[in-house]
Amino acid sequence: MTTARIVVLFVIAAIAEIGGAWLIWQAVRENRGWWFALLGIVALAAYGFVAAFQPDANFGRVLAAYGGVFVAGSLAWGIVVDGFRPTTWDYVGSGVALLGAAIIIFAPVFTDATEG
Repeated sequence: MTTARIVVLFVIAAIAEIGGAWLIWQAVRENRGWWFALLGIVALAAYGFVAAFQPDANFGRVLAAYGGVFVAGSLAWGIVVDGFRPTTWDYVGSGVALLGAAIIIFAPVFTDATEG
């Protein structure tokens, strides 16, 4: 249950943060209107709260691991929403970032389970 909760919270956080940043981008760079920026601010605030619900109590670890999710999620957002066509190196980089995130967030769990 904890692993599923961690993954779901990271996905929700990614949607909120990337979506919020995209909405502000649309308001500023694409002149889509002030209400896009307002919605973006709300989404970015929601991201902060979602991240706080991670079961790990270490802020730095959670945000560092989320960085890997953000890298992959940003590319996925670009593909789905903006029609971005990633290169092979984009996919490789995303995989490395996700592997790093998994090591950061799950290694302590595996280590603690095998110790004492």
